[in-house]
Amino acid sequence: MKMAKEVSIILLSTLFIGSFLAVSAGSFYKDVDITWGDGRAKILQGGKELSLTMDKFSGAGFQSHDEFLFGRFDVEMKLVPGNSAGTVTTFYLSSSGPKHNEVDLEFCGNLTGDPYTLHTNVYVHGKGHREQEFHLWFDPTEDFHKYTVIWNPKSIIIFVDNVPIRVFKNKESYGAVFPNEQKMRIYASLWNGEQWATRGGLIKTDWSAAPFTAYYRNFNAITTDTRHADKSWMNYTLSPKEKKLLLWVQKNHRIFNYCADPKRNGGPRECRDIKFLKRTTREAALKAMQKKL
Repeated sequence: MKMAKEVSIILLSTLFIGSFLAVSAGSFYKDVDITWGDGRAKILQGGKELSLTMDKFSGAGFQSHDEFLFGRFDVEMKLVPGNSAGTVTTFYLSSSGPKHNEVDLEFCGNLTGDPYTLHTNVYVHGKGHREQEFHLWFDPTEDFHKYTVIWNPKSIIIFVDNVPIRVFKNKESYGAVFPNEQKMRIYASLWNGEQWATRGGLIKTDWSAAPFTAYYRNFNAITTDTRHADKSWMNYTLSPKEKKLLLWVQKNHRIFNYCADPKRNGGPRECRDIKFLKRTTREAALKAMQKKL
């Protein structure tokens, strides 16, 4: 009970402070290209807002003009309301090519009254399967909520309304992989994922509820090339309060973690703690030296 009250206070203070720390948003006219959808993507409010619509024939999507190597990326989204089963609304970073890197936020719709699933994934050199999934602590269809990705040489941190939900650390020195050598663009889309999105594909898209529309606003990218901007994201680590919030999210709202999947035998090396990685790295180095002798 004490922990719940403490988390509630931290959540309120985080949201309050975050409203003052919000960076100035760019313009969708200036910052992105609508890449597909044949008129189903529309820039609104003089460039401040963008809508994506999906019907039985197509969804829609956009991408950033620029590519980035590290940065802080913010957007506010209002998801498809009502019976959104089968729909997938996305905001993600990706490079190109068969060995691409990618950081995914995919919002999988559900039947009316059932929670959305936020599916996150990290691809490195074309390989993903690093999924963590969450049920959010609010209804993401009633209003706009802020989603943030901080990507720096040390880690990838995903925030929801300034609350950290996932940290993917750089453990390359211990034999793990990390996306730090390819520039990535920002992408967003609304598409039909009924084959897998809702309860593993058991519930299909109800086309009688179409068209489906999601909204984006206050998109902003702060990178090493951004002039006169705060560069604290480049060395960002979680504060003690943020670490408490992360643990709260993981305990109460995370519904899947690839590192804890029994089918994966403990997951890849980035899932292991530092002590284990240090020990196995030393053991591997020792074996290599013994072979040379």
